[in-house]
Amino acid sequence: MKKILLFGNPNVGKSVIFSRLTGTSVIAANYPGTTVEFTKGYIRLNGEKVEVIDVPGTYTLEPTTTAEEVAVKILDSAIKEKESVALQVIDATNLERNLYLTLQLLTRDIPLLIALNLWDEARHIGITIDYKKLEELLGIPVVPTVAITGEGIRELKERIKSARKGKCKITERWPEIGRIISEVQKVSHRHHTLLEKLGDSTIRPATGLPLALLFLYLTFLFVRLISEGLITYIFDPLFNKFYLPFLIRIFQPLPQFLSEILLGKTAEPLAGFGLFTTGLYIPFVIVLPYLFAFYLILSFWEDIGYLPRLATLLDTFLHRLGVHGYSSIPLILGLGCKVPAVLATRILETKREKIITSALILMSAPCLPQSAMIVSLIAPYGTKFLLLVFGLLFSLSLITSLFLSRLLKGETPELFLEIPPYRRPYLSTLFAKVGLRLSSFIKEAIPLIIAGLFLIGLLELLGVMAFLGEFLGKPVVYLLGLPKNSIGVIMTGFLRKDVSIGLLFPLGLTLKQKIISSIFLTLYLPCLSTLFILTRELTLKEMIKIVAIQFLFGLSIGGLLNLIL
Repeated sequence: MKKILLFGNPNVGKSVIFSRLTGTSVIAANYPGTTVEFTKGYIRLNGEKVEVIDVPGTYTLEPTTTAEEVAVKILDSAIKEKESVALQVIDATNLERNLYLTLQLLTRDIPLLIALNLWDEARHIGITIDYKKLEELLGIPVVPTVAITGEGIRELKERIKSARKGKCKITERWPEIGRIISEVQKVSHRHHTLLEKLGDSTIRPATGLPLALLFLYLTFLFVRLISEGLITYIFDPLFNKFYLPFLIRIFQPLPQFLSEILLGKTAEPLAGFGLFTTGLYIPFVIVLPYLFAFYLILSFWEDIGYLPRLATLLDTFLHRLGVHGYSSIPLILGLGCKVPAVLATRILETKREKIITSALILMSAPCLPQSAMIVSLIAPYGTKFLLLVFGLLFSLSLITSLFLSRLLKGETPELFLEIPPYRRPYLSTLFAKVGLRLSSFIKEAIPLIIAGLFLIGLLELLGVMAFLGEFLGKPVVYLLGLPKNSIGVIMTGFLRKDVSIGLLFPLGLTLKQKIISSIFLTLYLPCLSTLFILTRELTLKEMIKIVAIQFLFGLSIGGLLNLIL
């Protein structure tokens, strides 16, 4: 046996089954030519090391999305290679829908077995399935499982070698599914549970939108509490009290040129552009705590089943901007940190949606640390000025997305999304998912950040950065009506936006200048780490277009405000 392919509809617990079979040693990768991710790991069966592939979720082998196309390609490749097995994970609470994919897999030249997952939940809601009868009708092994708790996983592993090709020849699938259901499934009457009532209320616009705002508020409270606590009490002290002094002892005796490349012109992590100071301070001390907190809350909302409801609620509004409800997830992430938000655009199906959503992410609102700085800068003058700043940013993002949706020809696909029932999350699975996502970020982002910092440090030492500041900085601050000493702040904003806004405090700016500089620093360029990730997710040409539009809008709005206010 060479490979085990895990098939299944979205939200059936396929990834949890995968984790149970393979443990923690997994590899996440994009399918060649796409941004659709699949995960692979390994399992030992009878002393043999077998590759396990978590195939992208699919409802059918007649693909309608990029993810489904990838799933079919992986299946076709395995059939050609021979000696592979397909393991379909089925939601026992929704057997009828899941069997459609089963009947398609039975027609393919590959041995098949079924993990009848969510077995406990089916019992809880009054569904009884005669899985032995189902096994007899389909002619393949069927194993009831509860992936979260591990129930049935041992038997599933033992029966993988018993997988076999289907014998039934089906012409009309839905009539056949109806016949199977009538023979194997019984549903008893029961009353709606509290979770089902909550599920109904979070999908209706009248109650769902206020609840969404409440959940969003609670999300930001949680993210801020966790991330700022990690930075203040753990990551920043460890970096500055232990790691940084060690670096200084090692690198300062080196020749000046080499020392400035590795350590920076100054040992201050956010000012020196050193490979081992700034290059590691940004991803580990600044970004990682926010990523951890956001991925933790995102995984929680994902595991309980809230995200599909949020996407459905926002779909009508976002559709008018040229994207569909799935874009709500990256946009919400962008309110905390742009890096995971840009990475989250991978869930979108078309390049057009990714470009429009990326522009929305960069312009709709500042990241959480930057928002906090803007509030502290503007709040003493009154709430109305804060509303002016954030209202202008939000309005500008809508204008930009409408502009891009007209400029970029193409259709916005409809949102076909299954709404799963609310489920109780399990901490072990939740933290495993967070760990996998964080490790993916570390592998992808840190090399890009260090490479970029090396280039910037080199340009700084050669005097190119000073020339750019003099050549480009003076016209910009003149147009915006800002003092000359704000040029350095604008240059710092490329490294980290909230730090640049914090540096406005000692400049003695007027309220007008504070409003203009806050909006311009939010818009004029993505921060360094976001820029690198944006380049990773889009082509260089697409990234340049988005950044150019962002800069021109920021400069235009700042200039107009300078004339109007």
